Amino acid sequence: MHRGKGMKFVGDSRVKANNRMPNKPKDYSEYPGRTEAFWPDFLLKEWMVGAVFLIGYLLLTVAHPSPLEGQADPTNTAYIPLPDWYFLQLYQLLKYTYASGPYNIIGAIVVPGLAFGALALAPFLDTTKERSPFKRPLPTAFMLLALAAMVYLTWESVVNHDWEAAKAQGEIKQEVNIEIDETAEGFVLLSGAQGASCIACHGGDLAGGGAAPPLVGNELTAEEVADVITNGRGTMPAGQWAGTDEELQVVADFIASLKEE
Repeated sequence: MHRGKGMKFVGDSRVKANNRMPNKPKDYSEYPGRTEAFWPDFLLKEWMVGAVFLIGYLLLTVAHPSPLEGQADPTNTAYIPLPDWYFLQLYQLLKYTYASGPYNIIGAIVVPGLAFGALALAPFLDTTKERSPFKRPLPTAFMLLALAAMVYLTWESVVNHDWEAAKAQGEIKQEVNIEIDETAEGFVLLSGAQGASCIACHGGDLAGGGAAPPLVGNELTAEEVADVITNGRGTMPAGQWAGTDEELQVVADFIASLKEE
């Protein structure tokens, strides 16, 4: 073997034989617009785009915090649930006559199943090599129809939802710690036959439940309490008091006194 055969002497081992700097990608200028080095050219652009979206998402979460609600109450049958925005289309679909009630299986399984089935079969239904949407009428029509249905159903759900009621029912309320004097005349009357319907809705501890608000921590005057008991308010019907007017006034004074000091 001759000296130097198969070897390249550069004079200094610290200098690379090919005169390339470490981590410097190969020059792809001879293939313009076709390819580029994955590291760092391609990956750097991906990171830049990802960083922009991440910063935008963080700013959005700071400007619009998560809409937290109060603790879930399984006994509250008046609560109106609302799914996340990407499920509003299916939520609205289940409100229609032939997609709810006895036809619930159509709205919950059949229609979504057909949509996902068509999406899965799309590559087999359209085998053309054309990439232009104008030369692929079948998949283009399916896609436009699906997009129009999703946008319309989502819009319908947003427009028809009672956002004010949803905000009120999910409001986080501070826990009120008020001791109830069960020997008070007003509580005795409220727990008796005269106020049986009151206890049934508002609970024995008067903390509310279901559609009935809590009586402890209320902000009503005695006159307002008596008016609500007599004439009703919201989901509470009128004429629920079975006692006399004097007893009603005693109960109204008692309920009005259940305020936090």
